[in-house]
Amino acid sequence: MSRVPRLAGYVLMAAAVLMAVLARRGLDKIGPVPSVAIILLLGMVGVMLVFTDLMVRGLYARIDAAKAHEGEGE
Repeated sequence: MSRVPRLAGYVLMAAAVLMAVLARRGLDKIGPVPSVAIILLLGMVGVMLVFTDLMVRGLYARIDAAKAHEGEGE
């Protein structure tokens, strides 16, 4: 299983932090959209990617552990 989605989530969260720093220094709008909306969207998508990847990895680990435990009983 690839770690690319989790790494992409970390990149999106870092981009949101960078944009938040720029917004504090005077970046008010990105085109017609307020910069806060873009910052929140990037951060939210990044967190969703990271948490989803970690939850799926945890689920697969539990399934593998249950299969290993089931195999010991026979």
